[in-house]
Amino acid sequence: MTDYDHPWKEALDVYLDAFFALCYPTLYREIDWSVAPKMLDKELQQIAPVSEQGPRTVDKLVEVRLLNGDSEWLLIHLEVQSQATSDFARRMFVYFYRLLDKYDRRVLSLAVLGDDSPNWRPSVYRLETFDCRVEFEFPIVKLLDFEKEWEELERSSNPIASIVLAHLATMRTVSQPDDRYVYKMELVRALYSRGLSADEVRQMFRLIDWMMDLPAAAQIRFRDELERLEKENNMPYVTSIERLAREEGIELGLEQGREQGLEQGLEQGLEQGLEQGLEQGLTKGIVTGKIQLLEQLLGESETSQDDLRNQSLEQLQQRLDELRERLRLREPRE
Repeated sequence: MTDYDHPWKEALDVYLDAFFALCYPTLYREIDWSVAPKMLDKELQQIAPVSEQGPRTVDKLVEVRLLNGDSEWLLIHLEVQSQATSDFARRMFVYFYRLLDKYDRRVLSLAVLGDDSPNWRPSVYRLETFDCRVEFEFPIVKLLDFEKEWEELERSSNPIASIVLAHLATMRTVSQPDDRYVYKMELVRALYSRGLSADEVRQMFRLIDWMMDLPAAAQIRFRDELERLEKENNMPYVTSIERLAREEGIELGLEQGREQGLEQGLEQGLEQGLEQGLEQGLTKGIVTGKIQLLEQLLGESETSQDDLRNQSLEQLQQRLDELRERLRLREPRE
């Protein structure tokens, strides 16, 4: 299943200012961006237990400094599920009043709608009993509205513009891996023509690659084209990292082989032990490199080398098989 929420969560962490510049420019101009925003994850967790959060939502609570010196709390609720929900406005209100009740802070609640239904635009919650009435109105950003600004987003240097395009292109190409490959390649190719640093390219590539999942065959084709692109532009930003992972895996294997070989050599004879240790260690190193590469392809946090070093070859092989199966299951079902 396509993962929208985790790439968006990371994008908001890294590019919060760019997000507001594109999606809420009036507020962006009121914030003093020379003061780093403060992420209030613990405060949000206190009023939004995990059991109450939907599986296809992203919530961020942020404290920012305004140009007038005041500080404000901003709640960003990104709804990325493909179907409209009838209780969405109520949930926005619940978040609002829980924050007000627990922390006595006024909060700007912003809803970002990432669904594919053009007419679903909840922006108000009303509750009325006899003469008692509550009305809670909140601003929304509908990602689908950016469809009509596609060419402008392609020209934009704002990194969130690329994330929005990746989101829209992914929705456009459900069960269409060939079309998704084309969109994905276009977005990645544009990264190399904007004068970005190597780190900036890698960060943006990670988010686009994470969101725009491809079946295994198309992903291999994509990686081959990416390597050709980097060679043409003499910019080995991404593929060099993969090669480094493989080299580190082999180096780790040699190191483990020397250690294991020396240990076995003390018991069985140095020559025989070193030979066996090098062979086994090299095998472990290659498997380790494959594990780290697949974790990167799947957008997962890479297992540290220390953790991998402490596992047996059988455990490493089992982990590799699990990652291969997970990659295979990412292929869209008909």
